[in-house]
Amino acid sequence: MNSSKRTVMAVVALVLALAMALPVFAGGGREAASATPYIAVVSKGEQHDFWQQVRLGATAAADELGVEITFEGPPSESDVSIQVEMLNSAIARGPVAVALAALDTNAVMDQLTQLQADGIPVVGFDSGVPDAPAGSIVANASTNNAAAAGLAAEKMFEALESEIRAATSARPVRIVVLNQDARGESLLSRGRGFRDRMVELVINNTPMTAADVRVMGNPAFVAANNPTGGDKVIIEMVVPASASAQDTTSAAQAVLNRVSSDNIRGIFMSNEGTVVGLLAATDDGAALPADYPGLIAIGFDAGRAQKAAVRNQYFLGSITQDPFQIGFQAVRLANESRLGRSVADVDTGAKFYTSANMDDADISGLIYD
Repeated sequence: MNSSKRTVMAVVALVLALAMALPVFAGGGREAASATPYIAVVSKGEQHDFWQQVRLGATAAADELGVEITFEGPPSESDVSIQVEMLNSAIARGPVAVALAALDTNAVMDQLTQLQADGIPVVGFDSGVPDAPAGSIVANASTNNAAAAGLAAEKMFEALESEIRAATSARPVRIVVLNQDARGESLLSRGRGFRDRMVELVINNTPMTAADVRVMGNPAFVAANNPTGGDKVIIEMVVPASASAQDTTSAAQAVLNRVSSDNIRGIFMSNEGTVVGLLAATDDGAALPADYPGLIAIGFDAGRAQKAAVRNQYFLGSITQDPFQIGFQAVRLANESRLGRSVADVDTGAKFYTSANMDDADISGLIYD
């Protein structure tokens, strides 16, 4: 064998030895040192425009950070078993981290326990993973729902301040908060956040005191420290019999039937479901200015009908979350945590949109159909 052949064989042997010595990546056999880290993103849904905006944000973060993601969600937010199957499939692909918006925490308890035992960090996003085992969720990327609803309270207070100041026991100002149910953490936070901010604004910015204010209605939305004895400013927490469209519409109609007799001056709807209920009871909102002049309506989230109600000024405006940032921050937090860096919850923010600003560049992309 001549010297050049011996040199070539020696180089080949060295390369093979180095290749065998390279570490195998953790997470389901992703073998090469150059393999792109894989982060699994499992959402509560996929078809709705809200989740498509979340997907866009997650994809943008993946591109920026140089990681691979999958984004999956069941056809509807009642398909718990389908989401569990998606999570299982994602885990089988060997992720370095998982981002999860769980439909039912109890249904994914085993997976959370196993991921934690395997040292694979899990980040919650949107409504996250409520009541997850301690330490199984390293951080959350989500809207601070209480603060977002508090922004709605501020806008409503601005519109009603003069009426609130003039309120009397004989002619109280009543504000109704429509909440689709009294179970979901996001809806509970929104209802309570609006309530607390409105109480604070009334007491701090008008001659009214706590003795003039009453919080009443569904017990899940009335706290022990809420003022409940006043008769000048009344904040009424309403929950329909169920989350069905029929029941949200019936609840909205029942409130509208009392607008004149109870001097209801404002209605806050804490999600798209309650907005749809009110719109169904008012000919898509067209009846509001005609039949309930001066009534201040504020919604939450978006959707084609709600956007039209804002654009037509049937609503004063609505609160939108930032689904793009929810997705972006979920992947960013997952990537930071898989690198062993300290992470903390991120408030992805909310904006108040009106007919005047809904086409602005920083808002138009956040109000989906």
